[in-house]
Amino acid sequence: MLTLPGGSHKFAAMQPSTLKRFFLFEGAHPDWRWPSIVVVLLTVLAQAAQATTNSAPAMNTQMFSTSTELQSLVDRAAHDALEKFTTNKLAADQFAITLVDLNGAQPATASYRGGERIYPASIVKLFYLVAAHRWMEDGRLKDTEELRHGMRDMIVDSCNEATGLVVDSVTDTTSGPELSAEELEQWHDKRNAVNRYFASLGYTNINANRKPWNDGPYGRERQSVKTHKADDRNMLTSDATARLMTEIMTDRAVTAERCRQMLELLHRDPADQKEEGQVKGFIGETLPTGVKLWSKAGWTSQTRHDCAAIELPGGKKFVLTIFTVGHANEPEILQTLARSVISDLLNHDKPN
Repeated sequence: MLTLPGGSHKFAAMQPSTLKRFFLFEGAHPDWRWPSIVVVLLTVLAQAAQATTNSAPAMNTQMFSTSTELQSLVDRAAHDALEKFTTNKLAADQFAITLVDLNGAQPATASYRGGERIYPASIVKLFYLVAAHRWMEDGRLKDTEELRHGMRDMIVDSCNEATGLVVDSVTDTTSGPELSAEELEQWHDKRNAVNRYFASLGYTNINANRKPWNDGPYGRERQSVKTHKADDRNMLTSDATARLMTEIMTDRAVTAERCRQMLELLHRDPADQKEEGQVKGFIGETLPTGVKLWSKAGWTSQTRHDCAAIELPGGKKFVLTIFTVGHANEPEILQTLARSVISDLLNHDKPN
């Protein structure tokens, strides 16, 4: 993979064969092949410089500081939940928490099992949203009314069919009948475009290359799941998810304007009580009056997750990501963890 300087990723998703043709001009006379390479490289560097001007720098994990004060909040929330839900048989390895304070010169963070890989359910749609905006910004994906329709439904309504459109568009793949072994490898390589992009930004320990399904994959999707065991499921960490939401909240995901567009889709009303919404049964329902909310939830028969950015009445902003597994039908577990953290944040926000 070729990663350009200055945060440009226009060529990050190119296949090896494509890069070979791009740089070596297959079929060209050897006498002028290398001068052509120099010209192309200069062009690439010029495009990278332009992309640097237009794009916000992606945050590096080293830009986050750790906070002992935040860590005490997170540890207390985890300890209290384990004590409260003993009859529910809540285990210490069945949840993860990451908290980020956005109010200093540098985001401060704390977590409980924040680096553990967990099946993310619909939380992965946040990563597909950012990738789609990156591709559009770079001119690799056409900004159409139908694509915007899919992106909207993917985030606002958490629609799996809409997500399928976005994944197909970003990776230049489609679902369908089974493929030959060679064709499947090419298909799988293209499907990993989103993984390559986030790896180029320093994200680790994640996998985002599968569509979410209502009833399960079929055809080449199932064929790939059976063949590519190393990445047969999407996997995220609460740390990586909180980092991405932090980048969106601080205008560092792609561009400030695209962050604004993403936040429009992520904005929620904490008073929303729709059964199929992303507030009731999640972090948003625990928020007191006056708190603003941007979030993306995910749930299956085995998982209940939420990634929420909140703004307190005093203006302070935080990102709180909670993953729970094995207790999908017990929203009170996720919400107890959220209430504990948010209550402490509100108490710290009160004037002396």
